[in-house]
Amino acid sequence: MGLFSFIKTVGSKVFGSKESQAPEAEKATLKASVLMDHVKKLGLKYEILTITLRGDDVVLQGKVANQSDSEKIVLAVGNVEGVDTVDDQMTVSEWKPVSKFHTVMEGDWLSKIAEKYYGDAKKYDVIFEANKFMLDDPDKIYPGQVLRIPEL
Repeated sequence: MGLFSFIKTVGSKVFGSKESQAPEAEKATLKASVLMDHVKKLGLKYEILTITLRGDDVVLQGKVANQSDSEKIVLAVGNVEGVDTVDDQMTVSEWKPVSKFHTVMEGDWLSKIAEKYYGDAKKYDVIFEANKFMLDDPDKIYPGQVLRIPEL
């Protein structure tokens, strides 16, 4: 799918002291394992998934059933504090149109974002449902977070 940039100073805090205190040679492997656990914990679907790190950059390889699954994994991994870019090299069995992505800015809320992309603020629930795997509440988004904006 491509290369995606994220703001590495914001996001879910999934890395702990174990990863930061590990010897340099082990850090990437430990962080990849933590990211894989994060994807599993969110219940995201994949057929095959390999996560590797090159510094603060993540490479995703494997196979997913559809475009939506691929996008969700990219966002789940990219919206982690400490991740700078995600290189999505996964193959998709059933291709569908790619969603748009929106980086949340100060003062954004889902209805405002829905108005921008759909012309209807009441469609905020479409954005919430598309990102529910990482959002507990439609009012809890933060600047720097990247959201999926699916086609209607």
